Amino acid sequence: MKNLKDVSTQTNGFILSRIGLGTMRMAADPRAGVETIHTAQDAGVNFLNTADFYGHGVSEMIIREALKTRRREDVFISVKFGGMLSPDGRFYGIDSRPEHVQNYLAYTLKRLGTDYVDLYQPARIDPHIPVEDTIGAVADMVKAGYVKSIGISEVDGTTLRRANTVHPISLVEVRYSLMDRHIEDDLLPTARELGVGIVAFNVLLGGLVGGSAPAQKLSAMNHLTSTARASINNNLSASAALEDMAREKGISLAQLAIAWVLAQGEDIIALVGSRTVAQINDSLKAINVNITKNDLERMEQLIPKAQANSSFMLEMNLDKNGLFM
Repeated sequence: MKNLKDVSTQTNGFILSRIGLGTMRMAADPRAGVETIHTAQDAGVNFLNTADFYGHGVSEMIIREALKTRRREDVFISVKFGGMLSPDGRFYGIDSRPEHVQNYLAYTLKRLGTDYVDLYQPARIDPHIPVEDTIGAVADMVKAGYVKSIGISEVDGTTLRRANTVHPISLVEVRYSLMDRHIEDDLLPTARELGVGIVAFNVLLGGLVGGSAPAQKLSAMNHLTSTARASINNNLSASAALEDMAREKGISLAQLAIAWVLAQGEDIIALVGSRTVAQINDSLKAINVNITKNDLERMEQLIPKAQANSSFMLEMNLDKNGLFM
């Protein structure tokens, strides 16, 4: 059995588990969220990922509740800031203005019930605000002792390089999966050159891979463009063959998809969004899945890299006004 703390990346001397737990959807059932966090921790997961806008802040409070019976120093908490939500939960923009960084952080620390976060990062970079300014403001919080390390999310290689000149970037959080390999030609090699670890989210394409009733989930994603929907449908057509591979290994399709991400390099953390104890226990089994060179070649044939461009993320209009469309 492999250990979840087999080195994937190291930040400020903190050895991170190869699988991290995302808390975005835990707000719907806080009690289950606490139980899921405890189960993950007991299995060796020490990387918790959240954002101040997840559940309008409820996800951070769930982590606070979970840590009441655990040692703070045993967990690495990664927090994104700047997502703007309407009262009905609709994303409508990004606020990464440097003068607002310490305000967002102040509320995060209060909700988490801690005096520091291990990693703080803007959820997106507004192209109208120099990335150096935003990261510089976070760096000020590092100097003040409220932040241990700095991350960045959903950027290209050039932006990562610019951010890294202001303060060393420890981790870059970005969507990455067997069906979405857009980072491999630019961001991934840049991150490796700079020694920046990758936190891969959306590894199961929002539950479309290995989840129950993927067709129903896809049809409910009303925000998708026709192009995005066609890409997803095209890649999901390979699911039957991928399920055959999973059955041959005695695992689930979800475990196979997570294992594929882990096989792409020890500097990559696979972020899973499990909401229940059963889900996290199932996801964690991926750490012991052996993906061979032949397996990777077979999966490449099923979903070639050129075809692996599926995303269900909201379309954004940042270039125009920094807002979601």
